[in-house]
Amino acid sequence: MAIAWPAFVMAGVMEALVFAVVDPGDLTWFGAERMDLSRQAVYTLSFLIFWGVISLASSISLALATLPDALGPAHPRKWPQ
Repeated sequence: MAIAWPAFVMAGVMEALVFAVVDPGDLTWFGAERMDLSRQAVYTLSFLIFWGVISLASSISLALATLPDALGPAHPRKWPQ
């Protein structure tokens, strides 16, 4: 949930930002013809794509920021007996 929930929130923010500028009815497939999807379908698909991409980026960032476990103690110290 450390990745899924923040990615969900940011996907909502991204969708609001993108569709404040872009009208889903004007979208075309690579400039050829208009998409035959309803506005709600475009919103849903774009939200899922944003959520997936942001989740992937967050997962990679977390994996790179996590330190690997050391094989042995970092500073082996022998205590006097």
